[in-house]
Amino acid sequence: MAPDGPFSVTPAGRVSPRRRGRSQMAVAVPERLVCRILVAVADDWGEDATRRAKADLISTSVPSAARVVDYLNGGQNNFEADRKAARTLAVSAPVTVAIAPAVRAFQQRVLRFLVTEAGIRQFLDIGAGLPLVGSTHEVTQSLVPECRITYVDNDPMVLSHARALMKSAPGGAVGYVDAEISETDAIVTGVRSILDFSQPVAVMLLFTLSYVQDAAEAAAVVSSLAAAVPSGSYFAIYHLASDLDVTMEEAARQWNKMMPTQAITLRSRAQVAALMAGLDPVPPGLAPINEWRPAPDDPRSDFSLPVHGMVARRP
Repeated sequence: MAPDGPFSVTPAGRVSPRRRGRSQMAVAVPERLVCRILVAVADDWGEDATRRAKADLISTSVPSAARVVDYLNGGQNNFEADRKAARTLAVSAPVTVAIAPAVRAFQQRVLRFLVTEAGIRQFLDIGAGLPLVGSTHEVTQSLVPECRITYVDNDPMVLSHARALMKSAPGGAVGYVDAEISETDAIVTGVRSILDFSQPVAVMLLFTLSYVQDAAEAAAVVSSLAAAVPSGSYFAIYHLASDLDVTMEEAARQWNKMMPTQAITLRSRAQVAALMAGLDPVPPGLAPINEWRPAPDDPRSDFSLPVHGMVARRP
C-alpha cells in the first residue's frame, strides 16, 4: 500500500534485537545457487520450510520496525499499524521529519567513498531492511559491477522479500543471511559463500547498534566483527543521538512502547565513539550525519540532525 502521510522519521528496524535463549542459526544462500555471475533465490520459494516458517511470523496488526522504515522511505511494504506508529513518532519528535532522507543520503555518500576512494569491493550490510531504491548493492554495483554484497536481517517480512535484494549486476554477487546482530559467529559463517575474508570488507552497521541496549554487548559486536575481517576493512555506522535534540527521548520512549521486542537505545557522541574503539576514524570522524562529507544535492538542513555517523578503518 502506498504511504498515506507526509511524515518522515528515523529509519530504524534494520535488525531485530537480540532475543535471549534463541539458538544460534543462520540461513545462507544454498551452495547450488552461488555462481560468479549471480546469486538468486530459488524458484521453489514457497517450498522452502525456513521461509514458510518465517512468513507465519508476520503480523499485520503489530508494527514492525522494518515496515515502519519502509513507510517512512515511501515504500509499499507496510500496513496501517506501521503507518500509525510512524505518525506517532513524528508527533513526538518533529525533528524526525528530516532524518529519513538524511540517513539515506549519508548511506549513499558512505558507499561512494568506500568504492571510489577506499577501493572496497565487498560489503556486509547487517540490517538490510526491506528493499528500497538505492540499497547497498544498487549503489556499489552501479559504480563497480563486480562488487559483492551480503545482507543480514532476521525480520520475517524482510526474508519474504529477499528475492528482490538478490538481483546482482553481471560479474558481482549478492547474498542473504538470516541472523540477528548479536549472532556474529553465525553471520561470519553464513557470509563466506559470497565474501572473501582474506580481502577487505566494508561492514555496514546502519542503525543496528541502537537495538543492542547493553553498551558492552554493542561494543562486543563491533570488536567481534573487526576480528573477523582483515586489516584495511572499514566499518560504517549511524546511531540515534541522545545529546543533540531533547525530543528524541520521547520519540524513543514511544517507539519502545509500540515495539517492545524491537526496543532502541539512544547514545551520546562519547558513547558511540566508544563502540568504535580500536578503529581509525575517516575524516571528519564522528559527526552528525548531515555534516559527514555533505554533498551539494543532499537534503537541506540548517541544524545538526540527532544521528551520529562515522566511518572507520580497521588498522
